Amino acid sequence: MQVTLLNKATFGYQFAPRYRDRHKKIDRLVARHPPGHYNEDWLIRPSRRSDDELIIREWTNIQRIMASLAQKDVTQATIVRKLSNYARQNQTKKALWELDNLCRTLYILEFIDDVGLRQSVQKALNRGEAYHRLRRAIAFVNAGRFRVQTEAEQQIWNECSRLIANAIIHYNTALLSRVYEQKRATGDDAAMALIAGMSPVAWQHINLFGAFEFTPGGATVDIETLASYYADPAWWNRIARPGQTRPDA
Repeated sequence: MQVTLLNKATFGYQFAPRYRDRHKKIDRLVARHPPGHYNEDWLIRPSRRSDDELIIREWTNIQRIMASLAQKDVTQATIVRKLSNYARQNQTKKALWELDNLCRTLYILEFIDDVGLRQSVQKALNRGEAYHRLRRAIAFVNAGRFRVQTEAEQQIWNECSRLIANAIIHYNTALLSRVYEQKRATGDDAAMALIAGMSPVAWQHINLFGAFEFTPGGATVDIETLASYYADPAWWNRIARPGQTRPDA
């Protein structure tokens, strides 16, 4: 979707996608000068010259749109829809698209050149995929079937599934954090390094089968007692052996 890569320059954060077919994106790069300005020795060359004059002419309108987005007076989808409804090609829309092409070009070049950025994007993607696998595991408890009849009940079912997933992640995070503090107090660097590589998005140790009760109160989880189970150095030595499966939480 257009104008997504403008966030970094405008709002201080950036949409960082992972491009699987980067060679297709390279063919759409733009630059200040026409392609003939760059000799054949360049490994990556732009496909066309950017229309900087159009962006400058429409800069006031672009700033007005960005201010509306920042104040949340309107959504991006509404702006795109309104700009696309004009019978003639809207100049502000063309300028936004051109500015987005410049931002995308800068990001792709940075993505290609920066190994750390590529690794960070891949890690974020892995976290998202792990979260979706957890949601699917929760939904599959009932063989993946909804026991609802109306759209409102389906929405409640979906939000309950999200709540369960977040509760599991919170439980894992709290337990891992407590065990990490425990190992730091004893100076166990090896165990600390092992914990740092663990993901809180895990559910192998969670019994998902049964009845879930969404009511206030109930018994609380004793994190201290659970963390004390991992105080035994022999347990960590057994886990750290080659060929042993690393714990998920």
